[in-house]
Amino acid sequence: MNGDFETARYRDLIADRLAALDAEDARGQAGQSTVALDQQAMGRLSRQDALLNQSMAKATQARRDAQRRALHAALARIDAGDFGYCADCGDPIAPKRLELDPTHTRCIGCASG
Repeated sequence: MNGDFETARYRDLIADRLAALDAEDARGQAGQSTVALDQQAMGRLSRQDALLNQSMAKATQARRDAQRRALHAALARIDAGDFGYCADCGDPIAPKRLELDPTHTRCIGCASG
């Protein structure tokens, strides 16, 4: 990567995305809570809706967890000095590509096949 300034900029970008994931986690916790099966409290369709919403909340959490792992891996690449270089060919990854998603590990040429 080109210099400490760009490295710091990508670290800030990654930190902002991690903070956004943490905020989304806080908002998503309620949707993942156990659904009560008390038929007196809710009807069958309402319970099915609640189970579907819970399932979607868990899937969304899994996507956030995967994104968080990818962001931490990008930070590890920064620390190792490998950030910004294609894992396949070793060429630099376009800065605009990394700004859109700092978790990219391949240049556009290698990613497109």
